Amino acid sequence: MSDAPDMGDLVETENPSFQHVLACVFGIQAHESRTYLTLLESPGSTVAELADELDRDRSNVNRSLTTLMEKGLADRERRLLDPGGYVYQYTATDLPEAKQLLHEALDEWVEQVHASIDAYGAEE
Repeated sequence: MSDAPDMGDLVETENPSFQHVLACVFGIQAHESRTYLTLLESPGSTVAELADELDRDRSNVNRSLTTLMEKGLADRERRLLDPGGYVYQYTATDLPEAKQLLHEALDEWVEQVHASIDAYGAEE
């Protein structure tokens, strides 16, 4: 069971920060939303670079990035290295697109809440 914040947390927060809204709407951990915001500031970062910036273990950063990619909040590209091999570079979804995803998710949730309100008592 995840201890990620959810819509209930969002409803109970008087003045939520963007990071808190991001975490609640997408059901991600605070450290994952922090990873997204860091990636916004440093596009094209590698796991190692993000781990240093966030002061977190590489495996934890890797898991955060996987979650962000699953949620549509990050993308990765493979960059070939001169001596051979490759490294993945990660880029956050552009802020306007992320905001649109947030608006759409919130609108869908509000529609579900309205439907639940309207359906109450209709079964009788």
